[in-house]
Amino acid sequence: MKRTHLLLGIALLGAVSSSNAQSLPRATPESQGVSSDVIRAYIESADQKVNTMHSFMLVRHGKVVAESWWKPQTPETHHIMNSLSKSFTSTAVGLAVEDGKLSIDDPVLKFFPDDAPAEPSENLKAMKVRDLLTMSTGHEVEVKLTKDVSWVKAFLAHPVPRKPGTHFKYNTPATYMLSAIVQKVTGQTVLEYLKPRLFDPLGIKDPRWGTSPQGIILGGFGLFIRTEDVAKFGQLYLQKGMWEGKQLIPARWVEAATSKQVSNGSDPNSDWAQGYGFQFWRCRHGAIRGDGANGQFCVVLPEQDAVIAITADTKNMQAELSVVWDKLLPAFHKDALPENAEAQKKLKETIDSLTAGKPRVVQNVQ
Repeated sequence: MKRTHLLLGIALLGAVSSSNAQSLPRATPESQGVSSDVIRAYIESADQKVNTMHSFMLVRHGKVVAESWWKPQTPETHHIMNSLSKSFTSTAVGLAVEDGKLSIDDPVLKFFPDDAPAEPSENLKAMKVRDLLTMSTGHEVEVKLTKDVSWVKAFLAHPVPRKPGTHFKYNTPATYMLSAIVQKVTGQTVLEYLKPRLFDPLGIKDPRWGTSPQGIILGGFGLFIRTEDVAKFGQLYLQKGMWEGKQLIPARWVEAATSKQVSNGSDPNSDWAQGYGFQFWRCRHGAIRGDGANGQFCVVLPEQDAVIAITADTKNMQAELSVVWDKLLPAFHKDALPENAEAQKKLKETIDSLTAGKPRVVQNVQ
């Protein structure tokens, strides 16, 4: 196991109030019915089996009970989210729907009459916002987007051989189109639109998000936020869009976005074949998640009333998630556990000694 010096521990001496009022509250694992020993076993296993972990945060009953960063990562590191960005773009669409700016049953071509092909196919005409959300646009391959073309025009010119809504095909350019639609109907980028509606209320500071050559937020990737920001986002969805007494996201959108909207496979052992919602994945064990390439996870566990946020740099994301199921699920108990000072001490020692390699530098299309 990789070990160095102290980076950051967890609150082990009772519930701790953060100096930042917008941070999630902290508590000991046992006070929230979570075993420190099992958390430690998970962290040790993840450290050994996942190449390379960057951060981990566990929230139970709305309180952070464990948090760790693999040096040189820190709590203030803005980490690349990759496709976990998609779940934020979906949220922007849901808010725009609530604002009456669009319907998920609107045709995609409705928003881009000047960018449409001269003779659009019947399948393109039939493509709806809903199909963008569920990755069922009718494409068989993703369109390649480069700096030299209009991304909207390139998407609309791409062949649509299948009837939209009938075939799941993971499609990052489809999420870009959602971003473009939000910008079209609101006059703001997704980042600008989400700032007062999501980022500011959650205390997500300085979110960064790349743009296309046309000045449209990338949508499907390119968002940089902190680990705790990911945990807050998951907690918001766990709470059906409610945050500190305010309904930030309509509960009906949360329900629809995280429900199985389309089938994406039949392998019972794969967390990529349990159904897909509106830019959210269904998982085994009744869980929901947003995820991004190289191991970025926001896992919501309704049955356990828990949220897990992970950042990493790994190619084997199923293995990374399987460690959660194998090692962390047994940590949860219905009731509070007796405080275990010795187990908490060992957990802190394990967390304090974590280290990772140099973070990968990711370039965005600007």
